[in-house]
Amino acid sequence: MNLFQDGDFISHAGLPLQWKLECDAISDAEWRCIAKMIMTYQHEPFSKVIGIPRGGLPLQKAMEEYVTKGDHPWMVVDDVYTTGTSFKNFCTTKDTMWAYKWCVFARKPIPIDDNVNALFTMPPEKKDD
Repeated sequence: MNLFQDGDFISHAGLPLQWKLECDAISDAEWRCIAKMIMTYQHEPFSKVIGIPRGGLPLQKAMEEYVTKGDHPWMVVDDVYTTGTSFKNFCTTKDTMWAYKWCVFARKPIPIDDNVNALFTMPPEKKDD
């Protein structure tokens, strides 16, 4: 299985895609490394980590070793950010709305109001003239 896949796909939000990131190709050791990379940038403690099903569950497992006991905000994680629909649909409780939010890949720059951090962000798509 390849991480980068060429073809016609439909995103979680129903958008047609010409390529996708197949994060099932990422090994457990790579998820642990990704978690370590995120912790280079996540300076505030979090008391619980929750992965958005299904793509965020491997990252949740890898991030659990960084949980800090105490009264801290939670962290919500996912593998790929395309439109933000998954985060918006998932983060509906007080604990998840105010959680730190992380994804591994963002298919475009994330609007600042979404309050989601991405480890890797693709640039905006080029406009056809």
